[in-house]
Amino acid sequence: MLLSGGLDSAVTLYLARSLGYDCLCLIFDYAQRHKKEIWRAKRIAGMAGCSAEVLRIKLPWGGSSLLDKKLFVPASRDNETTRQRDNIPSTYVPARNIIFLSFALSCAEAIKAKAIFIGAHAHDYSGYPDCRPEFYRAFSAVIASGTKCGCQGRPVVVKTPLIHKSKAQIIRLGQRLEVPFALTWSCYQGGSRPCGSCESCNFREKGFREAGLKDPALSIKKRFNFRERSR
Repeated sequence: MLLSGGLDSAVTLYLARSLGYDCLCLIFDYAQRHKKEIWRAKRIAGMAGCSAEVLRIKLPWGGSSLLDKKLFVPASRDNETTRQRDNIPSTYVPARNIIFLSFALSCAEAIKAKAIFIGAHAHDYSGYPDCRPEFYRAFSAVIASGTKCGCQGRPVVVKTPLIHKSKAQIIRLGQRLEVPFALTWSCYQGGSRPCGSCESCNFREKGFREAGLKDPALSIKKRFNFRERSR
């Protein structure tokens, strides 16, 4: 299970558990803009009763405002026409899902896991090319042709159960699964509270509004009474 600490990956984890999977959570520390999502992911994995591994990797070439604090994190883009193939935001991390899935595939093949779960979805995504269904179909073809398990006719299956769901549908599903939404972190910034202006915050707010629910993450310290280390 690729667990980022965000809303989508948390729902995917709880869904996988509800389907009877024994999940190993892979959490990536790739020198992203803040560590808050890593701490949240570890907490979420613990609450789900799952083991977790934090993998530390370096992407020294940068290329993203999530890696380089000198770059500006753009505010939300409400115009649908801006989210096109040729207008990918600066928050895109070059080949991030390819890298993460490659690590997950190596782990899965080594421990003989049957599936890799990832919380990608194409409905409200920011224009990232590695969130599209065709990308996952292509990666599955790579597994089938480029791994031992694939060549032996038992390829690891990449599961994207949220791929066609809206954010509101994901939130309603998470509510039914009793996902601890208050622990999840979606904001691109690492402040004490979500910034409320980045695209990720906008998608999250819109999702909870359309689902007819309040976002419990906005009162996390009162509800859970725990501190997170500063950046």
